[in-house]
Amino acid sequence: MIIAIDGPAASGKGTIARRLAQHYGLPHLDTGLLYRATARVLLDQGERLDDAERAVSAARGLALTDFEEERLRGAEIGEAASVVAAIPAVRAALLETQRAFATQASGAVLDGRDIGTVICPDANAKLFVTARPETRAQRRALELRGRGERADYADVLADILRRDERDSGRSSAPLVAASDAILLDTSDLDVDAAVAAARAIVEKVGRRL
Repeated sequence: MIIAIDGPAASGKGTIARRLAQHYGLPHLDTGLLYRATARVLLDQGERLDDAERAVSAARGLALTDFEEERLRGAEIGEAASVVAAIPAVRAALLETQRAFATQASGAVLDGRDIGTVICPDANAKLFVTARPETRAQRRALELRGRGERADYADVLADILRRDERDSGRSSAPLVAASDAILLDTSDLDVDAAVAAARAIVEKVGRRL
């Protein structure tokens, strides 16, 4: 089974994806890490984030085992990844890597911005996870503070809204729910309730297969 989970930043999609993968014994790929890792390479090399040629080179040099997740978290790298992800050639360079992961014999769980629309349009289960911007900003601020980073709520909310606009408005693979995706709003759900709701969606779909 391929489970595709899309949604905006801090909606809870990553946590839900990890928990579903663990429950069903499937490999999981946070595809946002691909863009964060690409941005990390550019930042480390002092390159411009909007330099398409350099960004594509960095993307093609990635391997799924390269990720040092601690260096790929935080507000700065999240914003940088959003810039890099808006470059069509970077998305094209990472397309086959993501599809190869998804088509493993065991199946897989992938989360990102265009999984159900571009990467895995034939996924067995598609979820679009969302939440109110204010709720997402509060979650992200708490997450950042938990890692010892300074996080002003107003600044985090502004960043969330800016990334939403960039992700939804880009020309290549914009953030949008697939026509057959099931919407899951986590605004008023805690983690366990959100995961339970996601499992119910997947299992309902699974009974139709």
